[in-house]
Amino acid sequence: MQQLDWIVLICTLFFIVAYGVWKTRGSKNVEDFIKGGNQSKWWTIGLSVMATQASAITFLSTPGQAFHDGMGFVQFYFGLPIAMVIICLVFIPIYHRLKVYTAYEYLETRFDLKTRSLAAILFLIQRGLAAGITIFAPAIILSAVLGWDLITLNIIIGVLVIIYTVTGGTKAVSVTQKQQMAVIFTGMFIAFFMIINALPEEITFTKALQIAGASDKMKILDFSFDLNNKYTVWSGLIGGTFLMLSYFGTDQSQVQRYLSGKSIKEMQLGLLFNGLLKVPMQFFILLVGVMVFVFYQFNPTPLNFNPEAKKTVENSSFSGKYKALEEEQNKIFSDKQLLINEYLTTNDTLLSKQLLFANIADKENRKSAQEIIKNAAEEQDLKVETNDKDYVFIHFILHNLPKGLIGLLLAVILSAAMSSTASELNALGSTTAIDLYKRNIKVEKSDKHYVNMSKWFTLLWGIIAILVASVANLFDNLIQLVNIIGSIFYGNVLGIFLLAFFIKYVRSNAVFIAALVTQVMVIMTFYFAIYRLEKLGEEPLIGYLWLNLIGCVLVIFLAVLFQMFSSNNNKVMT
Repeated sequence: MQQLDWIVLICTLFFIVAYGVWKTRGSKNVEDFIKGGNQSKWWTIGLSVMATQASAITFLSTPGQAFHDGMGFVQFYFGLPIAMVIICLVFIPIYHRLKVYTAYEYLETRFDLKTRSLAAILFLIQRGLAAGITIFAPAIILSAVLGWDLITLNIIIGVLVIIYTVTGGTKAVSVTQKQQMAVIFTGMFIAFFMIINALPEEITFTKALQIAGASDKMKILDFSFDLNNKYTVWSGLIGGTFLMLSYFGTDQSQVQRYLSGKSIKEMQLGLLFNGLLKVPMQFFILLVGVMVFVFYQFNPTPLNFNPEAKKTVENSSFSGKYKALEEEQNKIFSDKQLLINEYLTTNDTLLSKQLLFANIADKENRKSAQEIIKNAAEEQDLKVETNDKDYVFIHFILHNLPKGLIGLLLAVILSAAMSSTASELNALGSTTAIDLYKRNIKVEKSDKHYVNMSKWFTLLWGIIAILVASVANLFDNLIQLVNIIGSIFYGNVLGIFLLAFFIKYVRSNAVFIAALVTQVMVIMTFYFAIYRLEKLGEEPLIGYLWLNLIGCVLVIFLAVLFQMFSSNNNKVMT
């Protein structure tokens, strides 16, 4: 990085943090600190909701996902617009009418304190882990690529977020997220046009899409009903809808964003704005990744984009095998260039198939390299990430963009990390203070006391997130990891809320027991049907998105069953 890049990066981040602290100084009551004084307009809510979901993982992992697997990941978001409409019609009116600070307050009015506390604890576990990952994601990649110390990066990102989140609460998060989204959109659009501009002069955008299509990167829709396929239209529409309903309807990090709305109409418009813009935004980010793929059809790439991986192999007895694969990679690259040039001239279908086979050979060669890296790491007793999806985009940024723009794109990544982490810490602190601390202490305290406790809990969760980030290990692809963690917990919590909304027959004890049983069963399903099989190199029995549906349906079924059993017992006793 050049001096100009450092200036752009530091000035951008300093402005965001300083603006957030200055704009929101003086939050003196709970209403101000947790709900932002209910002053947010719909566009602020929409951008805040979007920024909360769009972490650094989105901008690091999604282009890499498209580079390797194409545009199919966009199907993951197909359920989002449906979920937004349902939340606007069902969830928001109830939350607004009851004037709740957190989503889990409602569960006590419908069931009891233990059910409220259980849902809050499930949220704290999964969101606490996710907060650590949103810090860890950019930190580990920037550490590997730039040579920065990983622990230092975790602390820098965490501390920057803690400063303005503790100072200004929800309003600080919402205010800074508008600036962060402006930086993010500007940076991504500039990057997209720079990639197109960096292609050979004769390769227009249309021809770039043609090359991507021939390489099987433009397949967007998969209508197969294959349960072990992670991304299909059906998993997106069904599993995705349940995941998005859980995330946006019951996850306090999102609920807190729209509870700050000035009116019920502003809240609904904010969510609908997110529902309309989110899918095109993800499509665009994936398209950036596809264009990076096209760029590398004309420019040589490393065999593995993680620089630490190559260093590990070079210091092992496997370096000779790795060099042989690099030579094979160079041959495949040369063959592909000839095929692409001929294909663009003739548009021959047979050449299109040959290009597809060449890309399959490229992929297999990279898989062989990953196996060698894994063996080299084991030989030296090291932990090295072999899956390089998360390193593709940052490699392109650092090696192909001009001075100043590198700093801006790094600011995009760190801004996204900060915006998402700020929302999570804000929600974690608020939920701990309101749902657990305030509700379970015997003596009533002043409003100022609860504001201070919210700040202390936010600080505590910030420290926990930094610790999680410092000991975390990468798991395949970061964007998948966050969604897997959510899928394990979200279905269960959504089921509890749907029982509260629609099935008045079910009482608190039945729901509480059903939720505990369901959570254990979902974790076991994930371990035996997905995680264990993938570790053994086998196909999982189901895609992780289906865990949302399983958890939701299972808790509803068990709660109704337990309630029927309990009611029958009561009748027999009387």
